[in-house]
Amino acid sequence: KKIRQIEIRTNRLVSESVSGAYHSVFKGQGMNFDEVREYQPGDDVRAIDWNVTARMNHPFIKKFVEERELTVMLVVDLSGSGLFGSGEQSKRELAAEIASVLAFSAIRNNDKVGLVLFSDEVEKFIPPRKGRRHVLRVIREILFFEPKRHGTDLPGALHFVSRMLPHKSVVVVLSDFLEARAPVRFGSGRMTVAPLPAAEPLAPATQVALRQAHRRHDLVAVQITDRYELELPALGRLVLKDAETGEVVEIQTGNARQRAAFAEQQTLFQNALRRSFRTMGIDSIQLRTDQPYSAALGKFFDTR
Repeated sequence: KKIRQIEIRTNRLVSESVSGAYHSVFKGQGMNFDEVREYQPGDDVRAIDWNVTARMNHPFIKKFVEERELTVMLVVDLSGSGLFGSGEQSKRELAAEIASVLAFSAIRNNDKVGLVLFSDEVEKFIPPRKGRRHVLRVIREILFFEPKRHGTDLPGALHFVSRMLPHKSVVVVLSDFLEARAPVRFGSGRMTVAPLPAAEPLAPATQVALRQAHRRHDLVAVQITDRYELELPALGRLVLKDAETGEVVEIQTGNARQRAAFAEQQTLFQNALRRSFRTMGIDSIQLRTDQPYSAALGKFFDTR
């Protein structure tokens, strides 16, 4: 039932706007020879086929068409932090919906779709294929696959993708891009669960893996986050458990200054992450579980 609901919701968006944009921004690997035709005024003289021209005694040109068929590989983070969601959707459920939009757009353009699910190891690989039934299987796996582990190893997943995909493909990474870091301390509170907003928000190994994957493929980073990862609710003293490490922390959310400090740290982290993607030349999009994603996707395609 859940998969069917996602299909209905995303199909409308794909039909109305995304499919055409997808076709425009994700290009094939090159150009294929189509036919030879007579030269017409305005044609590019560099396309003249001199062998045919010599035989026929008047100019002919080669006509090429774009090689359209693509492989779209969805690389989805199944680490423990993806189970969090303060509203109707968890981050993992939103990832499934975004993957659905991209996958249905791909098969409408006769492209193949594959899937890699990873935690701190590659948990599942579905080879690229076409067709609606295949896409529904991809969505089902993202929603309901039970990973064995809870950590995050994005470099390992990207190295796996590079081994599995011999040709240039579209690789879409859906993750919160939260990596293990030392806890932030401020005020009299004991700890927060915020990652350090460092000048380099991604670990060096992750940056190297992203750069290598981007040189070989058309890499797109889709960051999925939740409102309460960006700002703390005023709920007094809370005991929280880290979904990936199992660490338990106690924080005081009733202090307005501490909430403001938390929000500022998260803003710095998000800005640093965007800058990092931009520096590497990787197109990225930030989505939140509490906000509609259609406008953000449309803006992303327009920017590309």
